[in-house]
Amino acid sequence: MARRKKADEIAARVRNLIAMDAAGIMRRLEARRDEMFALFSRLRSRGPLLETIASRYAEGAFEQLIHLPEQEQAVVDRYYTHLDELRWYFTYTEDMPGTAQVNFIKLHKRLEESYRVLVVTLGPPVSADGARVVDAEVLRREDKGDTAAKTLTRAMPPRQRRASPS
Repeated sequence: MARRKKADEIAARVRNLIAMDAAGIMRRLEARRDEMFALFSRLRSRGPLLETIASRYAEGAFEQLIHLPEQEQAVVDRYYTHLDELRWYFTYTEDMPGTAQVNFIKLHKRLEESYRVLVVTLGPPVSADGARVVDAEVLRREDKGDTAAKTLTRAMPPRQRRASPS
């Protein structure tokens, strides 16, 4: 029983490390998308492209993945295969920056799709404060000072009087 609990704990930690690595890569790609191609064009250096997609937890992957079920291993492998396609393209492309950006969009869409499947399968990463990170979009932001003044009240329907029996 204790052995099974330990195995589950190790698998959960592996899932979290993979989720954190993938989330970091996707976050950097989104944040640096335009800048990395501007730098590639100006400096003729692949560094900004490759550094953006660098995996922080690449060492010891096989030893860690063995703790996951086969289906989860396949999902992780698909994500990292798509990441490797992007890495290969960035490393060896002879395309001009404009063409490279167009090809990046195609490769990035595949990577995004495999990332969505990875998050659904493994779950989102745990943040530094112990809370689960979720992908959310702010629809409307209210200032804190206004929230006290905007107390919701339930409108009461007008009272209806019963007709007197005649």
